[in-house]
Amino acid sequence: MTETTQTHPTPQGGIRARSPEYRLAVDALRGLRQELFTNAFAYDPLPRMRVDGPVTRRLPGRLREYAAWAPHAVVAFTGLLAAITAASAEEAAAKAVGDTGSLLSAPLALFPVLLVLLRPTGAFWLSLVATPFAAVLVNSYDDWPWPMGNFATHLIVLTVVAIRTGPRTAAWMWILTGAYGIGSEITLGGGHYYSNTGPMLVVSALILLVVAVWYTRRTAEKEVTAQQTVTEHERSRRTLLEERTTIARELHDVVAHHMSVVAIQAEAAPYRVENPPPELERAFATIRENAVAALTELRRVLGVVRAEDYEAPDAPQPTLADLDALLANVRDTGLSVDKTVTGAVRELPQGVELSAYRIVQEALSNSLRHAPGADARVEIGYVLGGLGLRIVNDPVPEPSLVKPSPGAGHGITGMRERVSMLNGEMTAGPAEDGGYEVTVFLPVTTVTAVSEGDV
Repeated sequence: MTETTQTHPTPQGGIRARSPEYRLAVDALRGLRQELFTNAFAYDPLPRMRVDGPVTRRLPGRLREYAAWAPHAVVAFTGLLAAITAASAEEAAAKAVGDTGSLLSAPLALFPVLLVLLRPTGAFWLSLVATPFAAVLVNSYDDWPWPMGNFATHLIVLTVVAIRTGPRTAAWMWILTGAYGIGSEITLGGGHYYSNTGPMLVVSALILLVVAVWYTRRTAEKEVTAQQTVTEHERSRRTLLEERTTIARELHDVVAHHMSVVAIQAEAAPYRVENPPPELERAFATIRENAVAALTELRRVLGVVRAEDYEAPDAPQPTLADLDALLANVRDTGLSVDKTVTGAVRELPQGVELSAYRIVQEALSNSLRHAPGADARVEIGYVLGGLGLRIVNDPVPEPSLVKPSPGAGHGITGMRERVSMLNGEMTAGPAEDGGYEVTVFLPVTTVTAVSEGDV
């Protein structure tokens, strides 16, 4: 990546390149103007504290509401301490010269601290402007150019503004603070035995360094949290896509079987009719061509969603008729399972049968992982509009020698995808007795046969 050089015209009409130092200075002045001059007195109130922490969440309701204002109370309290310090210093200085004192330095120390609650950058400027007036009022030879009260006020304002605005603004404020202190010493420092600009710069630099580290760490934590949220979202999307791909692979055999039957019947139909008309032969030929084309496209789609290590199953896809063998295998692992069937058992579409089998299989796998040693029940209900499933496992018995082994969390997602594909309904959650329950309804559309008279 090459670095471009800014240019500007000369009085003679030529072009003179601007040096990197010049651009650096311009950028610095632009940053200063943006941070401390643009909308310096903009209204930006200090937000209330969150009360969902480990301590505040345990407070009673009314006390929790008051706790949200804790930062405001702390800032106001420190401002009050600064005002008391300023008043004490002015009173001591007045007694030293035999005067009663005006006690005007207390408001000059308090107002910038209170303003930082509403207009943080403006509070910095007010503190900087109020300091020389307070120095004149106190007229101390020991505290110059920062009277004791305004010394504390300026540190408070710098700290709060740095916390709220960030390290870059804090750096600019520190530079301007040093410029005021050094300029005051040069121009008005005669006759003063002691200058506290050095302590101000050292103490404020330490405070701002701590704030900068804290601010940077908090920003990094927020970025990490945001990245974790994005990662979790992407992981959920990937899981969802994997489950949909698995379902597509399993349903391929079912759809391919139906399309093969259509192609074969369309090819054989003309031979079952004596002297079929040419129109009928062409119609069946078109049906067969479309079925074969659909099979070809289906194989292409499966090739897209098939993983590199995927192997097509040798056996047909399972149905509800194979559920007894599944329950027998589950019982061999130590899970006691009872099956109950209600309604008139009938043959359902193969897609519904496959999804129902997989849902029962995944629900029982979850029971084995999360509730080892518990009993489970599988209820199958054949109703007029579809198929109902209910898989329930009891609570884990106490004491249990086998510990739960949580899985990757894909089971519920896969079940929901299968149910959603069939426009069904599903609920999954803890049962009333402490176990877990999965309830599913898969609608089945009734196919009405078309009679010859309706053709």
